[in-house]
Amino acid sequence: MASAPPFPFPLLLRSSLHSPFALSAAGLTIQRPSVSRRHLTLFPIRALKEWREYEEALRDKDLARALRFLKSEAAMEPLRPPEDSSVVSVTYAPSNYSMPERGWEVLDTCLNADDMRLIGSAYAFLQDWGFLPNFGKFRNIVLEGPREVTPTFLKESTGLEASKLAPKKWGLSGSSRLLLVGFLGGFSLLLSNGIDIRPNLAAILVLGMLDAVFLGGSGFAQVQCFWPPYKRRVLVHEAGHLLTAYLMGCPIRGVILDPIVAMHMGIQGQAGTQFWDEKLDNELAEGRLSSTAFDRYCMVLFAGIAAEALVYGEAEGGENDENLFRSLCVLLRPPLSVSEMSNRARWSVMQSYNLLKRHKKAHKAAVQALENGQSLGVIIRRIEESMSSSN
Repeated sequence: MASAPPFPFPLLLRSSLHSPFALSAAGLTIQRPSVSRRHLTLFPIRALKEWREYEEALRDKDLARALRFLKSEAAMEPLRPPEDSSVVSVTYAPSNYSMPERGWEVLDTCLNADDMRLIGSAYAFLQDWGFLPNFGKFRNIVLEGPREVTPTFLKESTGLEASKLAPKKWGLSGSSRLLLVGFLGGFSLLLSNGIDIRPNLAAILVLGMLDAVFLGGSGFAQVQCFWPPYKRRVLVHEAGHLLTAYLMGCPIRGVILDPIVAMHMGIQGQAGTQFWDEKLDNELAEGRLSSTAFDRYCMVLFAGIAAEALVYGEAEGGENDENLFRSLCVLLRPPLSVSEMSNRARWSVMQSYNLLKRHKKAHKAAVQALENGQSLGVIIRRIEESMSSSN
């Protein structure tokens, strides 16, 4: 991974105006130039003060202020010593206040930023300074491979049946089936012991209906998060969205794993990954949508399903992703037919699956970082480190 330029606070110490040497009666001796303590500490104190301002911006989750600071630091060219050999150059670069160590942290403020273009500017800046060498590296993958993807070709490409790469209804497979069996078994056990919980069950069903109608299922999703297998699947699913969006060059605002927090942010029903595609946004604003922009968006959209299938052999979640895909297809002019929608969905999940399979180590690193509760900046850094070690 390319490293960023050195800390931009060089301190130039110049010797005597006439000569770097001093002559004495006993012979030639080298005398160090005298430098006042004030000049030695001037730049370090200023540097520490300015980086504290950066820390305050991070603490306040103020992306605009943090990014403005980093850009001002990057714009300061290091002072170049003249060709005079009497000049000694000393660069002050404390380990805790340097661009390579602190630049990543600006991504942690993206979740609180409402301006997606500002978030895009942050990713572009970090990439220009060598922090994100793999950001958007595979955006041209949408131009590769065949466009017609039949269920047979999908199996040949991924090794999985098309049914394995589609969301499942709750209670019909995987961990949700175990939860349902456990619930029914407990219900039967209580009834056999003379404990009637049918009134309680009716109340739970009513609460479930209210949760689905008014909260988008956030309450039920919150309860499911206490089930470790389900929580792990959510991490795998969201890491798939995150990694694919990153490799496709879509700036990521953040990953929300808590359903209640997601509900407050307008993401109902479950956790979610927020990303932005500038090309797609611009085209929708103009009332048009190119195939390339739509394909890239669909790949990110189906990446969660592909990630589950890659890790578990089949997907369970992703029903909301499919619904969002269908709603976008209706906006196309002319809208896609049912067969065209099915083909586009198979193509998208196939491309995402193969991309994630190629970078399985990076996906695993993202899952582990999410599991450890790391911030977005740390997650992106772990992805880059993983991909760098793989090369």
